[in-house]
Amino acid sequence: MPAHSLSKRRRKVLPGFGLSLGYTILYLSLIVLLPLSAAFIETAEMGIVGFWQAVTRPRVLAALRLSFGLSLIAAAINAVAGLLVAWVLSRYEFPGKKIVDAAIDLPFALPTAVAGIALTAVYAPQGWLGAPLGELGIKVAFAPPGILIALMFVGLPFAVRTVQPVMENLDSELEEAAAMLGATRLTTFRRVVLPVLLPSVLTGFAMSFARGVGEYGSVVFISGNMPMKTEIAPLLIVTQLEQYDFHAATAIAVVMLLLSFAILFVINMLQAWNSRRTGQSRA
Repeated sequence: MPAHSLSKRRRKVLPGFGLSLGYTILYLSLIVLLPLSAAFIETAEMGIVGFWQAVTRPRVLAALRLSFGLSLIAAAINAVAGLLVAWVLSRYEFPGKKIVDAAIDLPFALPTAVAGIALTAVYAPQGWLGAPLGELGIKVAFAPPGILIALMFVGLPFAVRTVQPVMENLDSELEEAAAMLGATRLTTFRRVVLPVLLPSVLTGFAMSFARGVGEYGSVVFISGNMPMKTEIAPLLIVTQLEQYDFHAATAIAVVMLLLSFAILFVINMLQAWNSRRTGQSRA
């Protein structure tokens, strides 16, 4: 290889790349890989039979169904609501816009326990919204709908903030060209705008779902924590730890980890497929 080509190749590499890569791997190992490995090692000590018995108990299955089912529903609702909120914040000017924009990030800064207490106070049977809803026969607090609202609350910022930058950078000339060609607003949105926004919408969905599955503080107050009814999987893990049943706690954690990874993997595959499809349609 010529000397000038070798020197050019070396200049493309950032200074200190080896040190930076080593630090990155070390940091991820200490923060992510080692704790996850410890959970799998702890679970392996149970054996296949013990692991299966621990994760197939009716109470565990009910908690997993509740956590994953409501997290998926909340993420789907947030994906639609986040798209609408991002659209309004990106396309329109109105009084108080900066306040609304700042309020989107409130669940990030607000302690989850405070959010749980606030939601419980509002939706409790004697709360501002809980009382009139109770007269209509709708129970929110200490029931699955209350858990759903809490998961929507903590997941909405992810759905908005992943879509908003893409929306702001979207070229309006594409929409104008579609309108000049006779496309309706719905057709323009479906054929021009949505394909560009879909990857970010899926990303917001995935992040909102991941936050919901592991959420504890904002849910534990409003759920009522009734086994087989409103007990979420993270709370069940804490309960097992308080009873010094570490094997059962880690077994539930491993199941949650594997299910979350599988769902996120499917979402990432959908993102990759949509990106390829969009690129082929543009070509």
